[in-house]
This record gives sequence, C-alpha cells and structure tokens, in this order.
Amino acid sequence: MAANRHLKWYILGVIVLLAAGLSTFLWLRHSTDATEGIASGNGRIEAVEVDITTKYSGRLVAILAKEGDMVEAGQVLANMDVQDLKAQVRQAEAEVRQARQKRIFAAAVVDQRKSELTLSEKDLDRSRRLYESKAVALQKLQHDETAEQTAKASLEAASAQFADTEAAIEAADAKTEEIKTHLEDNVLKSPIGGRVLYRLAEPGEVLPAGGKALTLLDLSDVYMTIFVPTEHAGKINIGSDARILLDALPGIVIPATVSFVAPRAQFTPKEVETQTEREKLMFRVKVKIAPELLKKHVEKVKTGLPGVAYVRMDPSAQWPERLSARLAQ
Repeated sequence: MAANRHLKWYILGVIVLLAAGLSTFLWLRHSTDATEGIASGNGRIEAVEVDITTKYSGRLVAILAKEGDMVEAGQVLANMDVQDLKAQVRQAEAEVRQARQKRIFAAAVVDQRKSELTLSEKDLDRSRRLYESKAVALQKLQHDETAEQTAKASLEAASAQFADTEAAIEAADAKTEEIKTHLEDNVLKSPIGGRVLYRLAEPGEVLPAGGKALTLLDLSDVYMTIFVPTEHAGKINIGSDARILLDALPGIVIPATVSFVAPRAQFTPKEVETQTEREKLMFRVKVKIAPELLKKHVEKVKTGLPGVAYVRMDPSAQWPERLSARLAQ
C-alpha cells in the first residue's frame, strides 16, 4: 500500500512538472517569435486618456455626454454654474462705459485749457509789446505772465487727467476680458476627438478646481506596450515596422510602427506569467497604430484587448505568411 501511494504521488508530480513545462513552452512560444529578425511580446491595446477638468471650483449644471459617446474636438461636454460671473461681466461693462464717459469729459477739459493757454499767450505777447513802448505798466506785464504760466499748468493737469481716463478704460477692458475668459473656462469643451471613457460627475455636484468631470480616450493615439529582452531592444529603432495580432480578432493583422523604446531596462511587469521571465531585465517598447488607419476604423477601436505585437528588428527580414496579411487600409 505504501509503495502504491508513493507511486501515485510520483506520477502526480511528473504530470504537474509536464504541465508546468508545457505552459512555459506555450507562453515562450507566444511571447518570442521564432522568425529570425523579428521580436514579439504580449500586451494590451491602450490609448491616451485625457481628463476633462474644471479650472475653477463651482457647481456642475449639465453634462452633455455619456460613456461610450464619440465626441469631436471643441464640442461642449459640460457646463458650470456661471450666474455670478454673468453679473460680474455686466458690472465690468458698465465700468467700461463710465470710464469712456470720463474720457470724453477729460478731452473736453483739455480742449478748453488749450484755448485758455492760446488766449493767455496772445495777451502776454501784446503786453510785452506795449510794455516795450511804455504803454502799460510792469504790473500788467507780470499779471499776463502769471496768467500764461497758470494756463500752461492747467493744460498739463488736464492732459494728465485725460491720460488717467485712458488707463482707467484699459483697466476696465482688461477686467471685462478676464471675467469673460473665466466665463468661457466654465464651459468644458473637448480638446480632442475621441470616445468618452468615464463620466465622473453628475449635474448638481460641486467640483473643486481641477475636479474631473469626464475622461476621454484619444482614438488617434492607440498603441500596445510590450517588453523585449536586452538582446532584442538594441536592434529595435523608432519607426521600425511592426504588426499586432489581437486575441479577439484572430487572422487579422494590424500594421503598426515602433514609436518608443525605453532608454533604460526595467523588470518585466507582474502580468508576465512565469517567475523566470519576471526576474529578467526587459526594455519597454511602444508599438503605435497609424492615426490615418485608426480614423478609418474608429468605431471598432477598443482598448484593453490583449494580443501580441511583432517588431521587425532587421529591415531585410521577411514577414512570415501569418503576419503578411494587412488590415484593410
């Protein structure tokens, strides 16, 4: 009985080892292409995420998009409560009008002071000629000189006041523009064309400055990140030709190019199944799908789909038959 029990445990151990070996073999076969000059790695389809956030704190009045909706660049996605800002705009515009009225009055005063100065200069010139001919007394000449100096000072003061009104108008205009900009910033627009990934807030909620209302996926920037060993990373260049095969779309080969190669090695992430592979230093490589191709198939783009990316390390290497087919352009 003891011998049979040991035999059973021995057979079970062999089966476990064989299963582990087969699993490792299949994973390695999946993650490393046997074709000379071509490297591969597991990954998932990803896209750049863009958060739609508030610039100022306030109450959310409306959200105009749902999760999964396609949106265009510049499209209004949400509105904040702006009643107070509208009142501030009206007040600022009234201040602008008031400042312009003051400028009109100041300009009229300047014209008046110029006329007074012209008259005083004529009186002074006449007094000087009469004084030289002994026709008037020195007191009259001095009086007209004082009047002419007073007129000059009055004109300078009026001109300064007019300049102050000009500055007041500029300040009022700047304040109005600032409030209007604040008003526009409370209308949350999409900076990109893409798909709504998350709706993070609802109407009626009070959001802080920088609070997130929505998260968008930029479907013009879709890629897969893979990890390759050191001996492969050195042979991969930015712009290298690549292919992506998704588990959900067997037989469809998606053309791509390498857009990024990490300058430093790192440990492979935990998603890699075997402990042996996790202990190796690997280089992160980003394989990007062409935006022109994505635009033609934008409705079919889904993130999170697992698959394998293949990268051609040697430009002269030929793609195997199973990777030569291309997605319809």
